[in-house]
Amino acid sequence: MSNDLNSFSMDFFQLSGKVAIVTGGNKGLGQGCAVALAKAGADLFIVTHGKEWNETRELIEETGQKVQFHQADLADRTAVKGVVEACLKTFGRIDILVNNAGTIRRAPLLEYKEDDWDAVVDINQNAVYFLSQEVAKVMVEQKSGKIINIASMLSFQGGKFVPPYTASKHAVMGITKAFANELAEHNVQINAIAPGYVATANTLPIRSDEKRNQEILGRIPAARWATPVDLMGAAVFLASRASDYMNGHILAVDGGWLAR
Repeated sequence: MSNDLNSFSMDFFQLSGKVAIVTGGNKGLGQGCAVALAKAGADLFIVTHGKEWNETRELIEETGQKVQFHQADLADRTAVKGVVEACLKTFGRIDILVNNAGTIRRAPLLEYKEDDWDAVVDINQNAVYFLSQEVAKVMVEQKSGKIINIASMLSFQGGKFVPPYTASKHAVMGITKAFANELAEHNVQINAIAPGYVATANTLPIRSDEKRNQEILGRIPAARWATPVDLMGAAVFLASRASDYMNGHILAVDGGWLAR
């Protein structure tokens, strides 16, 4: 990048001509990331487990960008290659990958079931690794790309009643750093966003628990739950030219939770 300070402009944040894959992009944080990237000029290839995508389609089409939905079970490793092949067939390139799809199952540690462990790790950890690996092959060949993983406050902390979620989100942090170390020389940047407590369907059980809800709010300096809108700017930044010298970083967007 040029050392001429006058070379910087807000165009650094533009994603015109770029193609982004967003997993779990039909609701919650994934939907927010997808819409943000579309508003910045990217076309979207959204991977979902179900077919509830009409609202997301409308939001993206309102921006004037193209969107294609692809139904897949990311716990099935054979489906991962299908995602990459389908995106290339539709758009001919992949510039951005947002590994947003995730799941959580709550139970006391001593009662946690093996099947629940496997289900969480398959989506939160294994799918991130294998999809990133396949997409990285494309990005290395084209000598550019951005991978954005969705980490968590439990990438830094232990939590309670969610051992596989904590383990998998720690793994997301490690995967982010490991990929960055190997792919930086190919002009591919891999970073992660670690959201604080966000008002989504996944957090409804603890938001509905008045005692737990107040405990959480009492620790957040911003004194409120985040919404997907709070993550949209970070997603555009990490997907854009503005973050070209940022690699292997875990960006906390937490209202000050970790600082407390």
